[in-house]
Order: sequence, then structure tokens, then C-alpha cells
Amino acid sequence: MTHIFMFRSLTTAFFRDAMGFLLLFDLTNEQSFLNVRNWMSQLQIHAYCENPDIVLCGNKCDLADQRAVSEDEARELAEKYGIPYFETSAANGQNVNQAVDVLLDLIMKRMERCVDKSWIPDGTVRANGPTNPDMSEGSDRGKCAC
Repeated sequence: MTHIFMFRSLTTAFFRDAMGFLLLFDLTNEQSFLNVRNWMSQLQIHAYCENPDIVLCGNKCDLADQRAVSEDEARELAEKYGIPYFETSAANGQNVNQAVDVLLDLIMKRMERCVDKSWIPDGTVRANGPTNPDMSEGSDRGKCAC
């Protein structure tokens, strides 16, 4: 039990600093698919941004004969959360680059929105953070300015 607590405290520390997440489950293990809902809520609770960028990946798509989760089930769950879905294989690399590229695109778009918000109407750029004067230093500190 102590190991589970230590693992969870470590993962939440990583959540806080991450800009995006590849959330993987095992296509050959239905329980890992069922755990996606819990991981999604953990990411939304502990991530720096209120709505973090997430790409869902069903891994081990190369093991079609051992498959326990259908593509339709997985796509339906991804649509429910409004996130992209890929079927990947760490063994042969199928769709791994595509999933990472989509996540990086999402993160870059978020960063571009943040930069756009840092412009002040007179044309100067504020060096650190958003220009919204209503943002107090303490209340929204744990949320992304985007």
C-alpha cells in the first residue's frame, strides 16, 4: 500500500509541470481501459492547466489476436472527453510519431494563444505573463493563463 501512495505522489508532482499528456492504455487489458476515466480525472485535478492537452493512445495494436478493447469503444471514450485517439504499438512504432506530433501541435497552439494574450494594445510586449489586471497573484496561481 505504501508503494501505491509513493507512486501517486510522484505522478502528481509530474502532472503539475507538464504541458501535455500522452495517456496510454493497453488494448489487450480491459481494466487498463477502464482506468482511463480515473487517469483523466487525476490529470484534470493535478495538471497545471485547467484543461490540459491530452492524446489518448490504445497501445499494443500489433497484438490483434489478444485485443480486449474495440476501436469503437476507445474512440467513443476519446470523443466523450474531446481528445484525439490513436492506436499505437511501442513494439513496432505504429502511430507513435503521429500521436506525439498531434500532442505537440496542441501544446504549440496553447503556447501561441498565451503569447497572443501577452501583447499590450500599444504594441509593446509584456515580458512576464498575461496582461489581465484582474488576475491576482494568489487566487489563480495554479491555473494556466491560457
